Order: sequence, then C-alpha cells, then structure tokens
Amino acid sequence: MDPQNQEGVMERQGSCLLLRCASQNSLDESSQKHISQLHSHSKERPPYKNHLHTQKAFDIMNVMRKQKLLCDVTLVANDVEIPAHKMVLAACSPYFYAMFSSFEESRQDRIVLQEVDHQALSLLVEYVYTSEIHVTEENVQVLLPAANLLQLTDVRDACCDFLQAQLHPTNCLGIRAFADLHGCLELLSHAESYIELHFPEVVECEEFLTLSHQHVSKLICSDRLTVPSEEKVFECVIAWVQHDLETRHKHLASLMEHVRLPLMSQDYLVQRVEEEPLLKADIQCKDYLIEALKYHLLKGDTKTSFRTPRTKPRQPIGLPKVLLVVGGQAPKAIRSVESFDFKEERWFQVAEMPTRRCRAGLAVLAGKVYAVGGFNGSLRVKTVDVYDPALDTWSSCDSMEARRSTLGVAVLEGKIYAVGGFDGSTGLNSAEVYDPATGRWSQISSMSTRRSSVGVGVLYGQLYAVGGYDGASRQCLSSVECYTPETDTWTSVPDMCSRRSGAG
Repeated sequence: MDPQNQEGVMERQGSCLLLRCASQNSLDESSQKHISQLHSHSKERPPYKNHLHTQKAFDIMNVMRKQKLLCDVTLVANDVEIPAHKMVLAACSPYFYAMFSSFEESRQDRIVLQEVDHQALSLLVEYVYTSEIHVTEENVQVLLPAANLLQLTDVRDACCDFLQAQLHPTNCLGIRAFADLHGCLELLSHAESYIELHFPEVVECEEFLTLSHQHVSKLICSDRLTVPSEEKVFECVIAWVQHDLETRHKHLASLMEHVRLPLMSQDYLVQRVEEEPLLKADIQCKDYLIEALKYHLLKGDTKTSFRTPRTKPRQPIGLPKVLLVVGGQAPKAIRSVESFDFKEERWFQVAEMPTRRCRAGLAVLAGKVYAVGGFNGSLRVKTVDVYDPALDTWSSCDSMEARRSTLGVAVLEGKIYAVGGFDGSTGLNSAEVYDPATGRWSQISSMSTRRSSVGVGVLYGQLYAVGGYDGASRQCLSSVECYTPETDTWTSVPDMCSRRSGAG
C-alpha cells in the first residue's frame, strides 16, 4: 500500500491504531491527548475485585495440606501429627505468628503442642483453612481451651455462644465455673445472671450441693436473686450444710449472715427457723434470728429506719422492662396478652392465658406475673394464672378460696394479697393471701366494709384498701382501711376528700 494511503487509513481507524503505529520513543500529540482522556475516565471506575479469590486460594491450600504438598510444619498433639503451612497458620493465628516469626520454633518443622486435645487441634487447623467449624456438646469443652491457646477469638466466641444457648438450671453452675477458668468474661456474666434469675430451680440440682463455701456465699449475698421468698434462700443454705455436715457446719454462721431473715414471715421464723436444730446450737445464728423477730415488732417509720444488709429487699434484674396488658373485654372477655417493648417502641403478642378473663387483679412476684380472679364472660372466677416471661408460657397455680372480680391485688413482703371484689351477687369485704413458699391461698381478717372496684397499695409494710363500691348504699366510698400483717388486723385511716371506686 502507498505510504500516503496507509497513513490515511490509519487516520480513519482512529487514535487506537495510531498508538500502535507511533514511534516507540514518543507519542504524537493526538495520542497523548487520548491517553489523558482514558486516564481521567479510569478514575471514575472502581478497581476490579474478585470476591472469591481468597476463598479459592484457601480451598486450594487446604487441598495441598491434605495431600502434604509444600507443607513446612507438622503440629503434634497426643502423638497425632497434623501437617500444615507456616504462612497460613501465622496469617490466621496470633499465637502461630509470634511462634514462627520470633521464637526458636520458627526454625523447626515439627511442633509439639502440650495439653492440647488432638481432635480440637485438627478441627482448628481445618477452621484456619476453611473458616468453618462445628461446635457440639461433645467437643466444646476441649475446643474452647484450644481456641484460647491459639488465640482464635472467633472460635472461642462461637464456643461461648454455644454454651450460653445451652444454659439450664442443671448445668449453669458448671458452665459458670468453666467460663471463669478460661477467662470468658461475657459468658461468665451471662451464666451468673442466669443463675440469679433461675435461683429456685438451680438450688434443687445436684451441682449446687457440690459448690464451695465461697461460691455459695457469693451467690446468696447477691441483691439480684430472683426468689419467691427469702425462705428459699434459707432452705438452700440448710441443705448445703447438711450435705456434708462434718466439714460444712463451721460455715453456717457466715452463710446465715447473707440470709435476709427479717424479710420472712413471722410465722415462718417462729415455726421453722427457730426450730431448726442447726441454728439452735449456734450463738451467732441465734442473734440473726432475734434481729429478725425484733424487726417484725417495729412499726411504720421506725421499721423503715431500721436498716441492716438483711433488711434490704432483693432487687432482681430479671428480663428487659416491658409493659404487659393482660386479658380484658373486646367486647367479651378475652385471653390475649400483649407486651410493649420500650426499646423497640412497639407492641408484641405473647402467649395467651389458659382461660378468658377480664376485671382481674395483676401482681408481679419473683419475675412472674399473676392474673388473679376476674370475670370469664359467664362467671366470676377464683382461678389464678401465672406468666413466666423467660419461657413465654402461662401455668395455673392454687385457686383463691372465693370468686372475685374487680378486686384489689398487691404484693407485700413476698406474698400476694387479694382484697375485696365482687362474687357475682354482692361486694366482698373478705381478703386472702398467697404464700409462694407453700403455694397456697389462705384467708386473712375481713375489712370492715365491703369493697368492689377497690384500689390497693403498699407502704411501710402495710396494705391500704382505698375507696371502692359497697353495693349497699349504691355510692362510691371515700373510706380507707389499713392492714397490718403482723397482727392480722384492719384499721381505719382518715377518709379521702372525694368518693371514688376503681382508683389506681
């Protein structure tokens, strides 16, 4: 082709062709301009990235490891040999990074790892190459310590999450000890909270009786124990001491120091605590009992000002704070229950009650919600349903002695009081109390006035019944009565300024 024609063709084919034909040592002006334009466009495009590249590389290295290709180290545990690549181990484990970059082992091709289970080591090496590991009940107790040693924190955390999900009253003390031994602080905290929340069930298990004196003392001195009553704490201490009486009797007084005897009922103190043979023989324990009995003799402000570590009510943290709406009418009595989560700011449906009820009394005791009495759409009822937020389940407990709707319910000194109400034909002046230690309702003294739709409240160790409707005068009440548990008596206090029923 004629050079001039060839040059014309090159011009027509554009600058890309000009680049190929240009001098090796220089670019013409047009080519330089075109490259500049291409360069400015390339800034706007992100770099190419193959997200599977690393995974493919590790997959190939794992195949090479299994075929013992280019392996430069052999790990040994319990005489079991596991070939690997130093570079891969060092890249994934700070433990191996330090070993292979500075210590004497960096020049060795055979590393013996003492006190490491060979199955756990094999699983962890597999994890280093594949990023996958199966934590099970069978391997978690050897896997977690090995992951701790090799500083594979992701695996350690996975083991902790697995153990946290397995927490149960029968194993939580063991998991707590395991977490403490291996420095798993988050798991330790979760286990301790679980033990405090499920204390009544935990102390019934064999693990509790094997605890050391120090562990029992630390547990029962916690303000966060969730217990239906202080009687449970007392009984678990007696059971622990009696399990090995010869060696544990010397610890009785130091443990009883943490049992809040003043918070027990006077009847229980006299009939059970005072009659316990172990306490009768211990002077210090007798002093704690006398302190509790004196506390019950105090009244009003004097009682409030009498403060010792044993008069402080326990304050369990329990579950996240929620607002619970139980039953009601729509327009008939319903079973549904809703919970408002303040963190998420929305309502959730939770487990329904076993039976329909409206106009019931509600109380919270030891982290559980009691729905007491009410109206099922046909009859006033005396049944009581109990909601456990931890399990999202309802169960039934002992029924009251009388049918009651529009009653007043309150918790005083670890017991539930049901006051007044309407039985379907008349207003009630009777009242009764539920003792979680016995699981039974029993009658207490009656009020001087019949009160349905009565408001109740607790102050300074006494129960107040406020206003209501007596059904006889066909008027709401302004009168108020006060109940003292120690004497089982109601006394009148000054009337309110206004008549009212259904007061909150």
